[in-house]
Amino acid sequence: MNRKEKIIVGICLIFTIAAGVMHYSGANPILSFVVTAGALALLAVIVGESTDQLGRRLGPGATGILQSALGNLPELFVCIFALRAGLDTVVQAALIGSILGNSILVLGLALFVGGLKNGTQRFRSEPPKMIVTLMLIAVAALAVPTLAKELHTPAESHIAGLDSFVAIVMLLLLAASIYFFVKGDLAAESTGAEQHDTWPVWLPSIMLLGSGVGAAFVSDWFVEALQPTMELLGIAPAFAGLVVVAIAGNAIENLVGVQLAWRNQTDYAVSVILNGSLQIALGLFPVLVLLSFFLGGAVLSFILTPLLLAALVLSVIVSAFIVYDGESIWLEGLALIGLYCIIAAAFWWG
Repeated sequence: MNRKEKIIVGICLIFTIAAGVMHYSGANPILSFVVTAGALALLAVIVGESTDQLGRRLGPGATGILQSALGNLPELFVCIFALRAGLDTVVQAALIGSILGNSILVLGLALFVGGLKNGTQRFRSEPPKMIVTLMLIAVAALAVPTLAKELHTPAESHIAGLDSFVAIVMLLLLAASIYFFVKGDLAAESTGAEQHDTWPVWLPSIMLLGSGVGAAFVSDWFVEALQPTMELLGIAPAFAGLVVVAIAGNAIENLVGVQLAWRNQTDYAVSVILNGSLQIALGLFPVLVLLSFFLGGAVLSFILTPLLLAALVLSVIVSAFIVYDGESIWLEGLALIGLYCIIAAAFWWG
């Protein structure tokens, strides 16, 4: 590590420790919110640099999967705590909000920022095509329990069993997709391994793991500090779950994807962002559905409200059209940001 990187790690440790002290000492919630937000931002910077170092040895797909998995740790912890507290509707909105946030908001920000700085950006189109195809399949699977209930089919009285079966199938599909992407990267010729590495081989993985675990705790403190602020501002719970909790829980890849696009590393940016959505849909959501049967709190279901399901379908279809040609411009990114704002506005009143 160089001197600048060591300073960032040191400041991040200070902010993280301060956030923990404020959380457990019952400090002013607004001050706690500011400190935990700073800790999350610094953790995101560390993860971004670690991902860049690791990406010199792995392909974009494998790096994106690892980054997305660690980036989802904060939301996993937040959702577990919320389910134990009986807040299943908030958890459901947060999970869908995370998919929407990655698929249209973060992707839009990355394409917008990268396009303004670098002009038309091009990337390998095959991995994104496969990811968005799997996302469409995941959305179709998520829609089945909702349709079974809304159409009053015989399966309506067996929703718990249907949810469990859908969750298991989706986890198997996630495992198969991880194998496919990693094998594809290992078989391909490396394009970045010839660069000079500034970190030892073991350090990027250790930094990613430590930053992910740290973010798991800091994100929980962040959301708890944010709750009093939301009450004062009169923000609806649905909006809080869909937007606030979702963005807080995915703070790492939110910043990392934009950073990578800014550096014109579009392969990595698109892989990190889209894999974030895919792992939530095929991994985090099903895992939480199965865990909810044993946590002792609320039981999570795949049954969505009509507006949540419609927003999910629209976001995945639009993002598929955006990435399918293997190139992007800033206007496409701006359009995605606009769509996200419209969807968020629809939930502002609950």
